[in-house]
Amino acid sequence: MRPTGSPPAGHPWRALAARVRRHRLEAALVLPLFTYVLALTVGPLVDTVRLSLTAPLQGGFPSLANYRAVFGSPVFRTAVANTIVVALLSIFLQLVVGLALALTLHVRFPLRGLIRTIVLVPLGVPTIVAGAVMLLVFSRSGYLNAVLFHLSDLLGVVPGVEWRFQPTSWTVAGGWRTLATVAIADTWKVLPLMTLILLAGLQAVPEEVYEAADVDGASRWQRFLWITLPLLVPYVTIAVILRAIDAFRIFELALVLAGRVEPVLGTYIWSRYGPPTSDVFTAAAAAVVLFALILVFVGLYLRVAAGREELAA
Repeated sequence: MRPTGSPPAGHPWRALAARVRRHRLEAALVLPLFTYVLALTVGPLVDTVRLSLTAPLQGGFPSLANYRAVFGSPVFRTAVANTIVVALLSIFLQLVVGLALALTLHVRFPLRGLIRTIVLVPLGVPTIVAGAVMLLVFSRSGYLNAVLFHLSDLLGVVPGVEWRFQPTSWTVAGGWRTLATVAIADTWKVLPLMTLILLAGLQAVPEEVYEAADVDGASRWQRFLWITLPLLVPYVTIAVILRAIDAFRIFELALVLAGRVEPVLGTYIWSRYGPPTSDVFTAAAAAVVLFALILVFVGLYLRVAAGREELAA
């Protein structure tokens, strides 16, 4: 027997209309967000996939010619490797330094509010300006070379120690030095965000847990290892996912600091999309690869995090 008030069987549209009428307020609240995501996220993504599968000179649509072209390019393969290296190094540095800063700012000390404000300053610096600042640090005549040059002079005073430092431009040196420069610059720019997330996690840990650990005679290291870190896992997961999305699609800092010396996927996509190439089809194919790379990393990390939670349970 059909329940009272339910739509007649065999009429899915009537059932949908009845459900919308019952939840019209919720639907009205969700509609702006749904429209925003559909128009500015799903739509461009679908169109990018369409462009990546379109080859006007080689069969039209659908075609894998654009993917064959980008995967056959040694510059693209180098960009993929550099993107993975920069992203993983950036995330590692941000986690380690951000956790250290969060632990420091969690402790009560004089002028803690002022120090917290100073730590947040890089977050308000435009990315292009941050890249220019990093050029002052890592260029051939930059501050880093000046510090290393004076350090070599000091070590030269020590008997038996000979170190003649040759200034170098870290941003155009290529290899690990340029990639490390980009990763350090990215870490400096977004470190406040990582610190804020981890600091919120530390403040959410109940003090009673630490008091119980003190009663049991746990040391500070044991408290950190067996209480603080496990309770921070949800916050670390959020921070890693947010930062991984940005780290993999890094563009401005890599463009300013590395240019064409060590390309990443962001700068490679721009080199294909912008003049003089102006090839939107191979640029779209590279963008789809970047999107897939982000999805794979986030999926693997969530799987690893879920596995650790099951082991802990």
